[in-house]
Amino acid sequence: MVQSATGGYDGSMLNGLNILPSYTDYFNLNAATTGLNTASVFIGGFFGPMFAGVMSDRLGRRPTIFWGCLMMLVGILLQTAAQNIAMFVIARIILGFGQQVSAIAAAVYLSETFPSRWRAWGVGLLNDFYYVGALLAAGITLGTGQWQSTWAWRAPSLFQGIFSLLCIVILPFVPESPRWLVHEGHFNDARTVVATTNANGDVSDPVVVTIYKEIVDTLEWEKKEGRTMSPKEIYKTPVARKRLLIGMSPGPFSCIAGNIIASYYLGSELDTAGVTNSNDQLKANVVLNVWCLGCCLIGTHMVAKWGRKPTALLSECLLVVCLFVIGGLSKIYADDPDGASQSLVYGDVAVMFLFQGFYSIAWTPLLYLYPPEVMNYSIRANGLAFSSFMLNALACILVFVMPIGLTNIGWKMYMINGSWDIVCVVLIAVYWVETKGKTLEEIDAIFEGEKHSSVPDVETVRKGEATVDVAQIEHELHDEKVALKEE
Repeated sequence: MVQSATGGYDGSMLNGLNILPSYTDYFNLNAATTGLNTASVFIGGFFGPMFAGVMSDRLGRRPTIFWGCLMMLVGILLQTAAQNIAMFVIARIILGFGQQVSAIAAAVYLSETFPSRWRAWGVGLLNDFYYVGALLAAGITLGTGQWQSTWAWRAPSLFQGIFSLLCIVILPFVPESPRWLVHEGHFNDARTVVATTNANGDVSDPVVVTIYKEIVDTLEWEKKEGRTMSPKEIYKTPVARKRLLIGMSPGPFSCIAGNIIASYYLGSELDTAGVTNSNDQLKANVVLNVWCLGCCLIGTHMVAKWGRKPTALLSECLLVVCLFVIGGLSKIYADDPDGASQSLVYGDVAVMFLFQGFYSIAWTPLLYLYPPEVMNYSIRANGLAFSSFMLNALACILVFVMPIGLTNIGWKMYMINGSWDIVCVVLIAVYWVETKGKTLEEIDAIFEGEKHSSVPDVETVRKGEATVDVAQIEHELHDEKVALKEE
């Protein structure tokens, strides 16, 4: 959560900086260089996933988060000290690289460590904290925006490092993923983590024994099937390819949904609506992030109670409606800006805010929640890395193109974006599967046709609908541990 706030802080900070004359004048920015300065974080984000999956599998989830945070700190310091566009861009590439490494490891870690009944909140809050960082950045840039020096933009940049420092301080006090521990042969440590997160440390609790047996059985099955931790595993079999395509879809879908315009170019977006005063735009940035934080928390509740697929469909349909309405209102304003009524301006801004809220309901929690749920252990880290790779590849292009598009075709950009979202609605409706209420191992049954463990589903044990013979399972676990160690 601490880590994800860095991403939100970055988007909101750049939103504020792109409005500040002290920043745009210092670098002498035009549409192309504004796009480059902003999109450079996605260049790093493009390369980060290439290493994040392998690092998470080999080093462990926690060490990978640490190294990602360390890289972010280096990028933040260089960004704060930037003397020219080249230095600023290089700093943001390093920042984006580290951000993706730690984000991917953090999402996999949380999905593998949280109990299934709390996983939606545990992993969903990871990206929800994007808006905590965004809100802080919006407030800081609003405060420093009145300073008559380069510290008007350097100070917000420096404060960005607080989140990475906090993450590094907290890491020694949290356990490693139990799935990773079992895979690496640290069985007792893994069982202790499962007991800590599910039964206050009671290793003999039936729920703990059931979860632990599922993990051991499933990883033993994967090893017997010849599943390795190679990145090639993500496309090796038809089932792996299906899981990859469904699991990685939140990355590109959330990227092309349309929020990039408001996430990085709120000033330009508000210009098209008639709000041109830079101070008013900074205030709008603060209000927008408060609104989005509330919406993503509501969305996380919906994802937990209603399900992943229904929430995504509702949100995406609302985004289509909003984009076409924004495009229409912006066209009316563009046709006659001098004769536009105040109600038209306020109406356009209101729908822009609704759009960001509807986006936050589904895509904020689902971006890092859904992919690791859909993918099995051998492809989980590399599959999520591929999802992030696709997101950043698209974002790298769109963040650079958006200011040019808004400058040249204005309201038509919203219409184009709305058309993309209609395609996304169809793909979600046809191909997505529901994962609510299942452990990561139980989701295998949706794709493989069967669960690879003989124990009942965890929730049935937790609710008392099924019982397990703890002594018998203990005996089976002893034999499986011996087999896994021999392999």
